[in-house]
Amino acid sequence: MFDLASRDIKYLTGVGPVRAETLNKELNIFSLRDLLYYFPYKYVDRSRIYTISELRGDMPFVQFQAEILSFETAGEGRQRRLIAHVSDGWGVADLVWFQGIKYILQRYKVHQPYLIFGRPTIYGGRIQVAHPDIDPIDDAQKLSLGMQPFYNTTEKMKRLNLNSHAVAKMITTVWQQIHGPLPETLTEELIAKHHLMSLTEALQNIHFPQSADLLRRAQVRLKFEELFYIQLHILRYTRDRQQHYRGFLFGKIGDIFNTFYHQNLPFELTGAQKRVLKEIRRDVGSGRQMNRLLQGDVGSGKTLVALMSMLMALDNGYQACLMAPTEILANQHYETIRQLLFGMEVQVELLTGSIKGKRREAILNGLLQGEVQILIGTHAVIEDTVTFHSLGFVVIDEQHRFGVEQRAKLWRKNVQPPHILVMTATPIPRTLAMTLYGDLDVSVIDELPPGRKPVATLHQFDSHRATLYRSIEKQIAAGRQVYFVFPLIQESEKIDLKNLEEGYLHICEAFPHCTICKVHGKMKPAEKEAEMQRFVSGEAQIMVATTVIEVGVNVPNASVMVIENAERFGLSQLHQLRGRVGRGADQSFCILVTGVKLTEDTRKRIEIMVRTNDGFEIAEADLKLRGPGDLEGTQQSGVAFDLKIADLARDGQILQLAREAAQEIIDLDPNGSLPAHEMLWRQLKQLRKDRPNWGDIS
Repeated sequence: MFDLASRDIKYLTGVGPVRAETLNKELNIFSLRDLLYYFPYKYVDRSRIYTISELRGDMPFVQFQAEILSFETAGEGRQRRLIAHVSDGWGVADLVWFQGIKYILQRYKVHQPYLIFGRPTIYGGRIQVAHPDIDPIDDAQKLSLGMQPFYNTTEKMKRLNLNSHAVAKMITTVWQQIHGPLPETLTEELIAKHHLMSLTEALQNIHFPQSADLLRRAQVRLKFEELFYIQLHILRYTRDRQQHYRGFLFGKIGDIFNTFYHQNLPFELTGAQKRVLKEIRRDVGSGRQMNRLLQGDVGSGKTLVALMSMLMALDNGYQACLMAPTEILANQHYETIRQLLFGMEVQVELLTGSIKGKRREAILNGLLQGEVQILIGTHAVIEDTVTFHSLGFVVIDEQHRFGVEQRAKLWRKNVQPPHILVMTATPIPRTLAMTLYGDLDVSVIDELPPGRKPVATLHQFDSHRATLYRSIEKQIAAGRQVYFVFPLIQESEKIDLKNLEEGYLHICEAFPHCTICKVHGKMKPAEKEAEMQRFVSGEAQIMVATTVIEVGVNVPNASVMVIENAERFGLSQLHQLRGRVGRGADQSFCILVTGVKLTEDTRKRIEIMVRTNDGFEIAEADLKLRGPGDLEGTQQSGVAFDLKIADLARDGQILQLAREAAQEIIDLDPNGSLPAHEMLWRQLKQLRKDRPNWGDIS
């Protein structure tokens, strides 16, 4: 049988160079194999044929047989449309097209019967179907009228009449050329053990399902295969790293750590913090390089764990470094760590883009000589001019904000890579973590420090501002501070900034006795920093801001977070913003302000926020509502992996099986030398070539 991967799509009957170029650009389809791996996004049961008299305007896709009685055109310019009046003897309906009018008139004839398929609506008191699929009755009898596949198409494709129906027809043409089974991509052992369909059966039933059960089995096979190869890639990468990179051995817990623990620790560690420190201690004492992800909500005490881990490095004669994504956050870490180390002889320095001249020179020299023991900084720490004497431990905060290459630069500062601890306050759903960070060991801090009260979250309609402002007045009178956050979405920056400015003026009018500062990402860094400081120092009682404050502002006295237009934020972002309050001992509040008219999805998001403070529950819900590609930070991390059929929100069980299967292969065949697995490694090599973003796994 011919090789599907080597057959150019343009030579397929009905495609040609123009359509092929569109398929290349719009769907990344270059070969016949690419086309077969372009899967339907939904299926409609076409087993029933309705009469026109049975049709209603609220029905989903339906099909009926009818004869075209006449054509007419209506409207001018962009409003021009073609209408076909049809009848089946039981009733009359209209078919309407807004594009491709010339093509329709050439293809379909008056007084001919057709099988018509589409979504009925009511217009002018008559049933109308826009842009239906139409097949002559003779052709329709050859069609499988069971589960009808639907394929996503783009506007550019539709202009060339490459709609879902056309894609289905192309796939049918390819399938007619296939004689005999397709070459397998999984071993017989894997197929038998997991009760999977053969590849040929799966591809046939994903495009031409004979029943709902066969469709489900085809989906399971193809999802398993996709997730299996991603996990095989991640686990082999992890194995290679562990074999090639020995870790610095931190053999002792010494004076620096013990002094801090017994004299400087501000409060008793939570059970979760103790557990994570034990996991880190075990890693750095094992002789292999640590690569660990630390997840924990805002305020859960990750920074304290990171500092105590860095002190282990200092006790063993190594330097440590903490890299943060913004100057504000780097400054905050610097101040926090200096306060925590008060009275101890540990040299801590801050390096950001704004530190220049002799001060910078002194820091760089101190690093090289080994005098600077802990360096805290932004991207500035990965510049080529920054050289360490003996870097043994690296902490990366809010790691999803750094590109893979940026992170790698930091651990190339040594011939032997340092231990790595990456931290995130954005809780990551388990299925996503397994795929995004599958090469990292995961630690979770799931307790808040003692004395912290959960933030109370309330939903308020913007029509009830008077009540909202009265409650804010009470908080300010009690000496508390307040955030007002407005959205800033890139696609509508001008409108958003206008709303922020108008909101600022409105808040100034509503609270005339208060000092109010304003912060947004378009301000110059120095100006932004000055405004932030007014709030941090307590000079300003209210801060009006965009999501620039999502990371990096720590004001324990701030007890109210008002999020304007909360319907425009995702769940994870709302949760991050809420984490800016509740940092002191006082009860704090997060007020989600929305319009009255809300979509079903928005209503669900607001209800989840009001109900729970559990970041992991929120992250799981966000993944289900929005999908992995929409979650903040996941684009930088290579989340999508061009997933063609698997869904990380819903296929956790298949992912777990695929990971276990991949781990068994790695354990049995760590060097990829067994003949029984040759096909697996060959397939993995091909997939890595086809999907370059697989190299972005952190």
